[in-house]
Amino acid sequence: MKRIVVLTGAGMSAESGINTFRDADGLWEGHDVMEVASPQGWNSNQNLVLDFYNQRRRKLLEVTPNKGHELLAGLEQTHQVHIITQNVDDLHERAGSNNVLHLHGELLKVRSTQHEHLVYQWEKDLIHGDLCESGSQLRPHIVWFGEAVPLLEKAIEITASADVLLIIGTSMQVYPAASLINYIDGVTPVYFIDPKPSISSQDFNNLTIIQEKAVKGMEQFIELIN
Repeated sequence: MKRIVVLTGAGMSAESGINTFRDADGLWEGHDVMEVASPQGWNSNQNLVLDFYNQRRRKLLEVTPNKGHELLAGLEQTHQVHIITQNVDDLHERAGSNNVLHLHGELLKVRSTQHEHLVYQWEKDLIHGDLCESGSQLRPHIVWFGEAVPLLEKAIEITASADVLLIIGTSMQVYPAASLINYIDGVTPVYFIDPKPSISSQDFNNLTIIQEKAVKGMEQFIELIN
């Protein structure tokens, strides 16, 4: 039974109708990312940030996992599968995956602005005046630009244990997530699923590129791995 570590990005959820994180012009859903995904943006206009994530949360509750998510969950029947995702949606879990680490936070959770350990499941709109049990404003449970990534060390530990590393739908340009590939053993096979792959066989040993979107790419990967 192989230990497959999977790094997933926005391309994993795109076929479910979740837009990729940033468009080519650097905007996220029409917003400068620093306005809606940074402590500075939060401090400047909390209502804008809350509304932005409320819209994303509503959208998430309308969509369903795609076949790529389901195929990935199905791999647990024959392999040890650990998913490290940059995505803030819960589509891996809804598809049946049991070992999912959310590197950048979770859209269906909120946390206290003053007490980071106070985290709550949240599926409705979050508004100004929604407070934690200690009386502090709640904010999206998202790791914003400029903030520490609290689960990074755990992600490094998981990646380093991989027998196989599978990367799906990420540009490998967002750090520190993109650095995880540097923690695998030099002989570990790497599979990269993306219609526009950003790395090549010159970059890494034992690299197999599957130039497809997530669903077709997962179908091909399963044929190769089994």
